Amino acid sequence: MRSIWNGAISFGLVSIPIKLVNATENHSISFRQIHTADGGRVRYRKVCELDGEELSTEEIGKAYEDADGSMIPITDADLASLPLPTAKTIEIVAFVPADTIDPLQMDAAYYLSANGVPAAKPYTLLREALKRSQKVAIAKFALRGRERLGMLRVVDDVIAMHGLLWPDEIRASEDAAPEADVSVREAELDLADALMDTLGEVDMATLHDDYRAAVEELIAAKADGALPQAEEAPAAKGGKVIDLMAALESSVKAAKAARGEGEEGEVAEVTELSSRKTRKSAPAKKTAARKAAPAKTSQAKAGQTKTTQARKSTAAKTTTAAKKSAAASPKSTGAKKSTATTAKKTAAKKAAPKKRASA
Repeated sequence: MRSIWNGAISFGLVSIPIKLVNATENHSISFRQIHTADGGRVRYRKVCELDGEELSTEEIGKAYEDADGSMIPITDADLASLPLPTAKTIEIVAFVPADTIDPLQMDAAYYLSANGVPAAKPYTLLREALKRSQKVAIAKFALRGRERLGMLRVVDDVIAMHGLLWPDEIRASEDAAPEADVSVREAELDLADALMDTLGEVDMATLHDDYRAAVEELIAAKADGALPQAEEAPAAKGGKVIDLMAALESSVKAAKAARGEGEEGEVAEVTELSSRKTRKSAPAKKTAARKAAPAKTSQAKAGQTKTTQARKSTAAKTTTAAKKSAAASPKSTGAKKSTATTAKKTAAKKAAPKKRASA
């Protein structure tokens, strides 16, 4: 890897010769501007506004634009005369715990490579000291004409340096916070935790730029003279989700289904809720219930009518039988009475002659 800066790490009285190498690279695809009519390149030319002449790089200098628009020329000699002790030195000023560094401050990343065999020993000493202390080093360094702040830490067996923004370059975050006073329920937090657990972790090495791959395929297809096939855009999702609990529950189900933990064929969807639709559907349900109620009442009445008729029929039969029995009872009573009377008369006749004889 090509170094972009050569210097030394100042570690107290220890000096470690190093080379600065970019730790990252940009894979984004760049485009050129062209004239759409004929495909000709569109280039930018540096032209003086006063005389209209095109200038070369050697003819171009630096200047500071004042508030009134006037230009104050600044030469390289002017800048070189300024005290800049970190021009060729990464000066370590402190060692702090890594969690005290706000990730918002982190900028570009570099690898610090030992420059030569004599640098191997002090380089390894600093690396192992950082490992054992579990701290990071805060340092100052100069790059591309300005002094910067850096953080040194160990990555595998290499000392890496992250450029840091100065504290006064970080904007305050108060204006970005929600203005409304919102409270979160424990049940919502529990569902959020469940969603986080379901999504789990990811191997960062498996993540890649899908859009860049699609652009590369598009360029390759057009270079071969083929017309790329337009892919159908994904279906638009529903509107705003009003019910947060429903959204969280559906998200957990969808995450489980994606990981193969849910039921087969189960699809988690978030239904858009609308207060107007809900209000309209409630009376509709009541109306349907009212319409269903008369039908049930009619069926109940019909059942009661059948029961009443059955009771009346039974009562009528019972009454008829009672009347017949009652009608038969007087005849038998009368027959018994007439028989008894006849017997009494016969006995009286037999007794009457005996009294006359005795007389």
